[in-house]
Amino acid sequence: MNNNVTLIDVSGTKPREQTFWPTVVLPKAQIDAQIESLASIDRPSDGRRAAAVNHPMNTGPVPSFAPGIDVHIVVLKPGEKSEPMLRNSSFVDMCIRGTGTVASGEKTFQVEKFDVWNTPSMQPVVYSNNGNDLFVRLSYSNTPLLERLEVHYIGQMQAQMSASEDDNVLAEQQRNARNAAKPILIGTEGAQLMGYEWLVDIDTIDSKMLHWPWKEVSPHLNNVYGLDLKYTGRHLYVLYNPATERRIGTSHSFFATIAKLPPGKVDKPHRHTSAAINYIMWGHGKSVVNGERIEWQEGDLHFSAPGWSVHNHASREEGFTALTIQDHPLHIAMESLLWQETLKSPILKLGSERGVQTNLAALGG
Repeated sequence: MNNNVTLIDVSGTKPREQTFWPTVVLPKAQIDAQIESLASIDRPSDGRRAAAVNHPMNTGPVPSFAPGIDVHIVVLKPGEKSEPMLRNSSFVDMCIRGTGTVASGEKTFQVEKFDVWNTPSMQPVVYSNNGNDLFVRLSYSNTPLLERLEVHYIGQMQAQMSASEDDNVLAEQQRNARNAAKPILIGTEGAQLMGYEWLVDIDTIDSKMLHWPWKEVSPHLNNVYGLDLKYTGRHLYVLYNPATERRIGTSHSFFATIAKLPPGKVDKPHRHTSAAINYIMWGHGKSVVNGERIEWQEGDLHFSAPGWSVHNHASREEGFTALTIQDHPLHIAMESLLWQETLKSPILKLGSERGVQTNLAALGG
């Protein structure tokens, strides 16, 4: 084995300047053309016709639209279904055309245009198209991050065996073992020593596949659409998954928000370390990102907020509706979510410091 480990003296080295991927838009026309192209090919062995959206600055190892977020355009033809796979990546999906059936274990639900759902890690899913049109979805995952860490697991269903009665007995014995491994207090501020049993028998949180039907979500968007233009927050709702707890996510890596901005709304320039990708569901508008002005319209996919880039968005005559995927919960878990609501505001570490306060109460919201 060739061991070429080196030591590099970094004493006094200045911090590396971060390289921001520039803002880019994938136009609706290009998305539509790709959908038709995918529909024209023979069915792949796993039943998954998909195209990955790749940012021009991405250097791999897999396609991605933001450094830690991929987006796939996935197409199922009528009568087709996909094969289930086990992955330790997690997903947030939105249907953008047609209808389909989502099935995982004992859970099955129908989805239609603008429905959103999450898929937890290691949860196999079968997608079926029982309609007459193509079933098309945008699928977002944390795969690029796992691939860069060289820990992305993809396996066949038979690799995962269901828990047997012996497994359940063993699990109970392990919990008894953890209870026997009494923590040892160190000092007076909460530091402890904990045994190995605590590392391998972590308290569990039920991570469910959840579904946000558009027909139930859309009426509530009128609440934020009708807010006064003087409102200092964002005109949106988070699609919240209780399993993410204080990280306020849709999955453990991402939040999904749906915004509905009234005409003439202009956000103040702001920045945050979480990256953001917007899918424009309705309307049109513009953004300024790191001084670059970019326009977008219904059906476009916009990489709108490269991490820590100064940016803001503005609606036009009718306003707009957009799905935003942002790796906000991941940064909260890593204690790396920096947020600056305006360029005159302090830089906050959200989740550890008191957060941003809007004027919602003063407006009677």
